[in-house]
This record gives sequence, C-alpha cells and structure tokens, in this order.
Amino acid sequence: MAEKRVVITGMGLVCPMGNNVDDSWAKIRAGKSGIDWISLFDADLVENRVAGEVRDLDLAGIFGRREMRRMDRAQMLALVAAEEALNDAEIVINADNQYDVGVVVGSGIGGIVTVVQALQGFEAKGHRGVSPVIVPALLHDGISSRVSMRFGLKGPNYNITSACATSNNSLGDAADLIRMGRAKVMVAGGSEACIMPMVISGFNNMKVLTNTEDVPEKASRPFDADRDGFVAAEGAALLILEDLEHALARGVRIYAELTGYGHTSDAFHVTAPNPDGLDAAEAMRRAMREADIGAKEVSYINAHGTGTQLNDKSETLAIKQALGEDAYHIPISSTKSMTGHILGATAAAEAIFSVKALQDGFIPPTINLDTPDPDCDLDYTPNVGVAKPLEHVLSNSFGFGGHNTAVVISRYARIP
Repeated sequence: MAEKRVVITGMGLVCPMGNNVDDSWAKIRAGKSGIDWISLFDADLVENRVAGEVRDLDLAGIFGRREMRRMDRAQMLALVAAEEALNDAEIVINADNQYDVGVVVGSGIGGIVTVVQALQGFEAKGHRGVSPVIVPALLHDGISSRVSMRFGLKGPNYNITSACATSNNSLGDAADLIRMGRAKVMVAGGSEACIMPMVISGFNNMKVLTNTEDVPEKASRPFDADRDGFVAAEGAALLILEDLEHALARGVRIYAELTGYGHTSDAFHVTAPNPDGLDAAEAMRRAMREADIGAKEVSYINAHGTGTQLNDKSETLAIKQALGEDAYHIPISSTKSMTGHILGATAAAEAIFSVKALQDGFIPPTINLDTPDPDCDLDYTPNVGVAKPLEHVLSNSFGFGGHNTAVVISRYARIP
C-alpha cells in the first residue's frame, strides 16, 4: 500500500504582521516590519522596549470578558487562528467525522500570562487571590484542548513543547498521525503570548535580545554583520493537514503538500546551538530525504534566522553542510526580520509564509540586511523580495535545548 500523502488545505494566522493570512502575507511581500514599541505593559519596567505584538484584535469582542478570564492569551490567539484555518479548509464537523479530525498545537512557554497573574494574586491575597480556573488556563495542553473543545474536534489531541522548534514538531507529528491512519485531518501549529516583563527581562538578561531600539522596525536584523539579538514576538499560526484522498473526495482547494520532516538534537547546550552546525544539517538532510529531493531541487529556504550572532553563523554553516555547493545558489530569507521571533508559533507562521511563497512564486526578503557578514555568505535575499517559480521550500526551526527541525513543503501535483 502506498504511503498516504499529506496536503495543506487551510491556514490561519494572527501575528505582528496582521490578524489573518492574507494581510500578513501582503506585508511580508512588501518587506514591512511588524516590530514596534511595547504596548502590552509599561515598557519602562524593562530594558528592552521593542517587540512584535498582535495589535487591533478585539479579544473582548470575540470572547466576552467572562470567557476571557478563563483563558490565557495564548489560548485565545490560537482559537482565532484555528477558526480562520478551519473555515479556510471548509471543515464542517458532524457525527460522521468528529473522531477523524484532531489537534496538535504546541507552545514554547504556554500560559505564562496566567501564571504571573496568579502569583500576583497569591502574593496580594493568599489562596483567596488565586482563581479557580487558573490550572486549565496555565497548562500547555490548554491550548490544544481549547481548540478541540471549541470546534468539536474529537480525534487525537495533545500539545508539543520543544521551545522555538515546537510548531515544526507539531506539523511533523500531525502528518505522521495522518500517514498512520489515526486521523484524516489535523489542526497543527503553535501559539505564543509572551510579551510581558518577566519574559522580556529573562531573555534580555541572557543577552539574546537586540539592544538596537532607536527605530523599532530596524531592530530585527538576521544575518547582518551588526546584528545583536532577536526581537520577541507573539502570535498563533495553525495549518490544516489532510490526507490527500480525503481532501480530493471533499473537493477542496489544496495549497501545497507537506513532503518532508527532519528532527535531530544537538545534545550540546541548553541555549546555544552547536557551532559546527552538524546536527542542524542532519535535520535538513532527513527532511529532504523524506521528501525524496536533492539539494538542486530546493527552490527556497525559509531560515530560522533569529538575528543572534551564534544562530545565524551556525545555521549558515549547517545549510552549507546539508546542501553542499548548491547552498550558494539557493535563495534564503528570514521572515523573522519582519515578524520578530514568535517562539513556539514561529515555525508554523513560517510554514504559512512558505506555502504563500510557493503559491505566488515569490521569495520574501530579509529586511535590515544592510551590512553583509563575511561568515553569512549565502544569498539571504536582502531587503527586496524576488519573483521566482518555486517547487520545494525547506523551512528550518531550531530551539533552546538543542532541538533542530526542518520541513519540506512542496507544490502540489496530482500523481495518477
């Protein structure tokens, strides 16, 4: 029996670029930045005052004040993205299919907003200051569970946490569940709501956030010689993965095909990537091998490209090791130059941008790449996007703890 093919039939996104896929992609294409001054809290509390925030999204209007008190911000963002993705894929849940549709939606930090609010309440009033609904709101799996409950999805349902690689792992696991016949449709991706004083201060004190803040939209500068750290961001990105035959039977639009997935571990350091790039390179090789493509067939690479000195240098080396001399001829870009780093949701957001790149035949730019770094000497599509027909996109995401992930997203072609 031939292995089941997994296709992408829906997408949903809320991020610093916009509150749906189309608005966000339009700004990515245009090379616009979603980075701005922090507005979610008093930025005078922290040293780093820029971030990528979800803006102009009326959560109170969507959920109501009472329901908002029962959920963490990361759960609410996920629900907004999930509704867009399910509607986009024309998924209608009923008694006949409810067990065939599942959810794998992860988060790097989980319900951290809820955790901090609960601690503040406890310190102020003791046990009386702690809400009885705190636990479901702070649990990482509260995100996937909320999506499952709100839309009646009774198939496999769980959370993945692997830091900034989280939602590539979600996509890979969801595809595996479909290929094993344990689901016909999966909602997969990630959600993160982390723009708060404790998180920003923690990253800042680790020396991984940028200190370049005079012009917020210039703060995220992957692969630039003057880069000095990433910009924290929030958002949710969810994709609908579906068994090809199931999608064809429904007669729905097919955006692209998820053809490859690779996952390795550095086993090196809790926060720093292995500088030799060997393990990240192996994740790319495994994704390409599963997709049954060689280096010459990779049309574009959406890089992890955080803007830290260590990551950009080691990823450049890893790409060279995975693709050999062909690495110098493959267009690459980091959309984090515009979105900032959405942590556990970033890989799914970049998978959506990869799908849109395939659709439009357009390579998004790496903005703010003004001073080339001699150690980052590949084609990083500086500042202006490029029109080019694309067949296979390789999308990298790496995370604290040594997580290395890569997925291959390919143009869909019906094979007789």
